Amino acid sequence: MMLRYALQTVRDRKGGFLGAFVALMCAAALITACGTLLETGLRGTIATERYAAAPVVVSADQNVHQTTVKHKGNGKTKIKHKAKPVAERAWLPEKTVEQVRGVPGVRTVVPELTFSALPLTGAGDAPSYGHAWASAALTPFTLAEGGAPSAANDLVVDRGFAARAHLKPGSRLTVQSTQAPRTYTITGIAAAQGGDLRHQTSLFFSTGEAERLSGRPGQVTAIGVVPEQGVDAGELKQRLTDALDGTTAQVSVGSDRGPVEFLDAAGARIKLVSMGGAIGGTSLLVAILVVVSTFALSIQQRHRELALLRAVAATPKQIRSLLGREALLVGSLAGVAGSLAGLPLGAWLYGRFVDMGAVPVTLERTVGVFPVFAAVAATLFGAWAAARISGRRISRIRPAEAMAESSVEPARPGWGRIVAGLLLLAGGIVLVAVLSMLRTEPASTPVTFLSVVVLASSVSLLGPLIVKGAAALLAGPLRLTGSGGRLAVANVRGNSARMAAAVTPLALLIGMTCTVLFVQPTLGNAARTQAREGISAPWLLASQGPGVPAQAAAKVRATPGVSAVTEIVRTTVRVGLTKYAAQGVTPAGLTRTWNPGVTSGSLDRFGKNSVAVSELAADQLHLKPGSPLKLTLGDGTPATLTVSAVYARGLGFGDLTLPHDLLAHHVDNPLSAAVLVAADSGAATQRELAAAVKEFPGVSVITRSSADKVRADQQRTNAEVNYLAMGLVLAFTAIAVVNTLAMSVSERIREFALLRLVGSTRRQVLRMLRLEALAVLLVAAVLGSGISLAVLTAFSVGMTGSAAPVVLPIVYVGVVGAAALLALVATALPGRAALRPRPVEVATAKQ
Repeated sequence: MMLRYALQTVRDRKGGFLGAFVALMCAAALITACGTLLETGLRGTIATERYAAAPVVVSADQNVHQTTVKHKGNGKTKIKHKAKPVAERAWLPEKTVEQVRGVPGVRTVVPELTFSALPLTGAGDAPSYGHAWASAALTPFTLAEGGAPSAANDLVVDRGFAARAHLKPGSRLTVQSTQAPRTYTITGIAAAQGGDLRHQTSLFFSTGEAERLSGRPGQVTAIGVVPEQGVDAGELKQRLTDALDGTTAQVSVGSDRGPVEFLDAAGARIKLVSMGGAIGGTSLLVAILVVVSTFALSIQQRHRELALLRAVAATPKQIRSLLGREALLVGSLAGVAGSLAGLPLGAWLYGRFVDMGAVPVTLERTVGVFPVFAAVAATLFGAWAAARISGRRISRIRPAEAMAESSVEPARPGWGRIVAGLLLLAGGIVLVAVLSMLRTEPASTPVTFLSVVVLASSVSLLGPLIVKGAAALLAGPLRLTGSGGRLAVANVRGNSARMAAAVTPLALLIGMTCTVLFVQPTLGNAARTQAREGISAPWLLASQGPGVPAQAAAKVRATPGVSAVTEIVRTTVRVGLTKYAAQGVTPAGLTRTWNPGVTSGSLDRFGKNSVAVSELAADQLHLKPGSPLKLTLGDGTPATLTVSAVYARGLGFGDLTLPHDLLAHHVDNPLSAAVLVAADSGAATQRELAAAVKEFPGVSVITRSSADKVRADQQRTNAEVNYLAMGLVLAFTAIAVVNTLAMSVSERIREFALLRLVGSTRRQVLRMLRLEALAVLLVAAVLGSGISLAVLTAFSVGMTGSAAPVVLPIVYVGVVGAAALLALVATALPGRAALRPRPVEVATAKQ
C-alpha cells in the first residue's frame, strides 16, 4: 500500500520533489565525474611509442623502498614493505647491457639514452627528447631522407617535426639541451614505422654527442630487448628478472612499457587518484549536507499531510517506509540521469586538466561501469538516508503533536538535533585546532575543507536557533523599512526552520568559496614574502625556456664587478619515504646572494657534503647542525650529508638545500631555475650583465621585484588547477542554493494569496520576499565568513606561523555579491510566478 501511495505522492507533488531530484542528480553527476578521474588514475592506459619495436624493456627501478620488521609479543614477526616513486628518471649502469645480452633467448639488445632536447623554433608544443641514432631501432625509426648523424654537430629529426618546422637535410637548427644551446646541421629526416609519434618529438644525435648531452657517463636510460624467434616475451621477462636479481633493474613487457617511457604519466596516476578521491570525497560530504537540507525542507512543506496520515492511524514504521520509498523512487531517477550527465562532465574535467598541464595527454582516459554504479548506489543510499533523517521527528511524535506542529512551528528543534549540532560544532572546533598544528600542504588541505563542511553541518542542525537569534537582532532595522519589513520579521520568526534550510547552503557556498579562493593566496603570499626577503642579490638570471645553462652563469661570473653568482636547481628528494622540496645552490659566495634566515648553525662552511634544512624538516627529522642526514636524491641515488644550518624561510626556498653540483647530476633537467647575481656597488649594471648572456636565447637579467612578479604568476597558474577542481563543488553548492530558495518560495503560494486577500499589494509581498532574502543572505554571510575566517586563520597559523590569512577585499565582495544575486533571483522569480494566479482561486483551492 505504501508503495502505491509513494508513487501517487510523487505524481501529485512533482514540484515538491523536483528540488530533491535536482540536488540528487547534481550529486550523482559529480560523483560519476570524480569516479572517472579515479578510475583513470587506477586503470588508465599509457601506450608506448618509442619502445614499440622492443617487446621487452629493461629499466631502473623508479621507487624508493622501505621494509619495516615488527616483533610482536607472541613471538610472531610482521614484515611490511612500502615503496614511493622518485621524482626524476633513475638510470641503469652500462654493465647491465652485457648482463642482458648474455641471457638465453635474447636476440638483440639496444641501449637507450633519453634526455631533454628543445628545438628553439617554437614549432609545436609536444615534449622533445634527444636520443642516440643507434637506438632508433626501438621504435623503429628509419631514414626517409638524408643520412645518419656521424659528427658532433649532425642531427636527424623526426618527420612530423620536420614538416611543422619546415626543415630538410642541410637546414640548421639550434637545440637547447642539458648544456649551452648549440646549432646543428640536419643530415636526415626519420620516419617512424606506423606513423608519426603523437606525444613527443624525437631528435637523434651521434653517439658521442648524445653521451655528452645526457651527462650520465657509464649509464643508460633503458635497454630494449628483442627475443629470439619462438621465445615468448613473458618467458624472456622471467629469465631476465632472474638474471638481474639483486640489481635495481626491472623488466617490463606489454602495456607496462608505457609507464617506463612516460614517467610523468606514471606519476600523474597517483596525482589523479589523489585528486579524484579528494574532489569526490568533498563532493560527497557537500552532497550529503545539501541533500539532507533539501529533504528536510521538502518534508517540512508536507508536514500537514504527514500529520494527517498519523492522525488516521498510520504507524511510525509506515511513515518511515513511505518516506524511504519516495526517496528511492526520486533517487533512482536522479541517480541514472546524474550518472549519465557525469560521463561528459568527467571527460570535460579530464580535458581541462590536460590543457592545464596537471595531467599529461599520454595518460589515456579510462571509463568503466564502476563510476556509474557507484554514483547510482551513493545517490540511492543518500536519498534514503536523507529521508529517514529528515522524517525522524514526524514519524516518532504522537499524532496530536504532529497535527499541532503542522499548524504552528515548534518553539525549538528537538533535543536530538540540538545535541547533534553541538557535537558537530565541537568536532569542527577540534578540526580547526588540529589544522593550526599541521605544517605541510598535503596534510592540511583535506582537513581545511573538511572543517568547512563539518562546521556548515553544525549550522544546518542548529539553524532554527541561529535564525531566531538573528531575527531578534534584525527585527528593528527591518521594521524601519515599512509593512514589507514587518511581514518579513514575522515570517523569519515564525518559520525559522524554513529559513534555516535556506541559510545552510548559502552559508556553505560563501564559506567554501572564500576558503577555496583564499587558501592559495595565503600560502603563496607567505612563500613569496620569504623568497623576496631571502634573496640578497640585486639581479637574477631567468629563462623563458627550460632553464639557465651553466655556461651563462659562467659568463656572468666572469663579468667585471660581479662578486658572487649562485646557480639554483630544484627537485624533490626523499628522506625515508617522505618527500621534501629541495634546491641545489652554488656554495661559493652563497651568503652574498642568499639569506634564508639561519636560526642555528652557519652557511659559511656550506660545501659539497653539506645540507641546510628548514625548521620544519629539522623538527620532523630531529636534526641540528652537525647531524648526519641520509636521503635519496631525485634519481634514486642515496647520499649522506652533514647538516650545516637550520633556516626559517622554508616556504620560500624548500625544506632542504644541497650543493648545486650534487643535485644537478641527479636530475633530468640540470639547467638552473634561476641564477642569483651579486655585484659590488655600482660595479656592474643590468645592461652589462645582459650583454654577457645575449648569446643564450631566452635568458634575461631581471630585478628582485620582477622575480617576485614571475613567482606570483606561476602561483596563479598552479592555483588554477585547484580552482577548477573545487569549482565543481562550488557550482553544485550554488545550484543547491537556487534550488532550496526556489523550493522555499514556490510552496508559499497559499500564504501569498491570503496576504493579498487581507489587503497586501503584490508589490508589498515582493518587497517582503526581497527583505527575507536579504535577511537570509546576511545571516549566511556572517556564518559563512566566520567559518571561512576561522579555518583560514588556523591554516595560516599552521603553514606560515602567523594568524594572518590573505583575504582580498574585492574578491570577498564579489563572492558575497554573487551569493546575493543568486538569493534575490532564486527568490524573485518563483515569487512572481506564485503571485500570478488570482488570490481567491488559490485560497479556495484544495491543499
